[in-house]
Amino acid sequence: MQKFQVKGMSCGHCVRAVTQAVQALDAAAEVQVDLPTGEVRVASELSAERLMAAIREEGYEVVAA
Repeated sequence: MQKFQVKGMSCGHCVRAVTQAVQALDAAAEVQVDLPTGEVRVASELSAERLMAAIREEGYEVVAA
C-alpha cells in the first residue's frame, strides 16, 4: 500500500476525482481517501511517480507520505 499526502481535497468530488485518476491508469487499484487528514492510500503495482502524476493532473498537490 502506497501512501500520499494530497493537499486541496475538500469534498466527495475530490475523492471521486482522485480515485478515478488512479483507476484510469490501473482499473484494479484500490484507493482509500481520508479527507480530514488528506491521506490517500493506493494498492497498485504502478510506481509512486506515476500515481502522483495522475493525481497532480487533477489539480492537487501531492507528496509521498
